[in-house]
Amino acid sequence: MDKRKAFTLIELLVVIAIIAVLMAILMPTLNRAKEQGKRATCLNNLKQLTLTWILYADYNDDKLVNGDTGEYGIHSNETPWVLRDWDRNMTLSQKRNAILNGALYAYCKTEKLYRCPTVRIQEQILRTYSIVDSMNCKGWTDRADMPGSRMLKRRLEIPEPAYRFVFLDDGGAGYAHMGGWTVYVREERWWDPPPIRHGDGTTFSYADGHSDYVKWKDPRTIEFGKLVPPRAGSPVQAGNEDIHNAAVGVWGQAARHN
Repeated sequence: MDKRKAFTLIELLVVIAIIAVLMAILMPTLNRAKEQGKRATCLNNLKQLTLTWILYADYNDDKLVNGDTGEYGIHSNETPWVLRDWDRNMTLSQKRNAILNGALYAYCKTEKLYRCPTVRIQEQILRTYSIVDSMNCKGWTDRADMPGSRMLKRRLEIPEPAYRFVFLDDGGAGYAHMGGWTVYVREERWWDPPPIRHGDGTTFSYADGHSDYVKWKDPRTIEFGKLVPPRAGSPVQAGNEDIHNAAVGVWGQAARHN
């Protein structure tokens, strides 16, 4: 009699186990590759937004676009780069109109540049990027704990533009922030929470037009940034290099320690 060849149950279980092991090995690598692709897109978005930000200044007598989005209300005669879009009761259409009617959209009519690819439209978020307070968003010179917090109004006023932040991926409307993003000038604690957006860091753009990924180094930064819900104002984190570097990126020389 002919005997049919087939896998035994043991052999099938062994094959399934091998496949499971291979998937366990490959999945982290695939996830990292996927995240790196999204990070690259995010960096490109920020670069394009910053080139648009520079173009706006070129067409407006070197004036920086209003970096606020209606939170601070101190630029009554300036159209913000994005109109107020962070009210919880706003519809997706209203949020889209806030982008379309913002001051930058006329210079680069690409809506997807305002959002990191890690966020889907289904989450009702169209903007994840913010401008730092020093770039015509808000100055804190009226506060004793923020000496040196000079808000710049013109692009030629920016010293060392290759080291000064403009945009960052902080989650934007729908997450922790509404207007701009800031840090203390000299205090060793966080004002706004440090964004944990791409691994243990986030993406920034700089006033010279380039963008880069910043990976946080201090575990206290990551712990505070991952709090749910996000919080403003951390405890003192003495010796935290991340706070110092972020302060220099936002406020420049005023944040450099002697």
